[in-house]
Amino acid sequence: MCDIWKNPAAQEISGDDLERYVKDFERLSVEWVVLSGGEPLMHSDLFRFCSLLRSRGIRITILSTGLLLERHARRITECVDDLIVSLDGLPAVHDRIRGVRGAFAWMARGVEAVLRLNPKFPVSARSTVQRANFRHLRETAAAARKLGLKSISFLAADVTSQAFNRPDGWTAQRQGEIALTSDELPLLECELEALIAEWQGTGFVLESPEKLRRIARHFRAHLGLCEPAAPCCNAPWVSAVIEADGTVRPCFFHRAIGNIKQGGLLHVLNGPEALAFRASLDVTRDPTCRRCVCSLNWTASTRRPVALAR
Repeated sequence: MCDIWKNPAAQEISGDDLERYVKDFERLSVEWVVLSGGEPLMHSDLFRFCSLLRSRGIRITILSTGLLLERHARRITECVDDLIVSLDGLPAVHDRIRGVRGAFAWMARGVEAVLRLNPKFPVSARSTVQRANFRHLRETAAAARKLGLKSISFLAADVTSQAFNRPDGWTAQRQGEIALTSDELPLLECELEALIAEWQGTGFVLESPEKLRRIARHFRAHLGLCEPAAPCCNAPWVSAVIEADGTVRPCFFHRAIGNIKQGGLLHVLNGPEALAFRASLDVTRDPTCRRCVCSLNWTASTRRPVALAR
């Protein structure tokens, strides 16, 4: 549910830019970079960008709509560690949400091209739950399995934040187009329980039953039918988001804390604004955190991953 594509400015962090900042990545022991968007496969020098990171032992994940996968399949298998494609449902539902005729077919051909080159290459799906697809979650999971993907994850659509090129947020009308109504909530809850029953224990649906049920609670809280509750998250302490113009955020949803063009990433993350933000943030009470649709709770190591947005 990203509006970054509406921004007419063609901005990106270039390979030359990255070379200037990569020493900060090393000093911060960056372990994992997630290239998001927009569409990262539209980056003019993406694979040089990836090579610079991988040469330093950094894992690279690409989040993609899948429309350009077939064109770049070989370079992806050579320069990237894993791939996550957006999947909104079966072809008709997916194409309608994407607003692109044939979007599902293009994505499917791209996945097939990647797996043909490397059958063991990890390709997963991520599905954003909203009014247009909430009745079809089991079908979406089945479509992911049929495509040969290794897993699928589900999260609720973000309708209230100013993230993803929505500086003024969405209007009430736009929110109503995406968020569920009170009459639809029981149907979503039934679909989630059926999804849990069908896939629990397989490892294919990544969320636990509790996390899946949180999707319904998110929409319930949006309607004022229950109190919003923050997920378990430590993102501002272990990661950062770097936007195309160099803006640095502690996560996708919180305000900017600096720009890497002004002293580099290490300077921003340890600067007075970032330190003050982390010192004052109580995830359980913060209104942005309480309405957040996703979370990062990094416990795999003591090193710090950094998420990059195109």
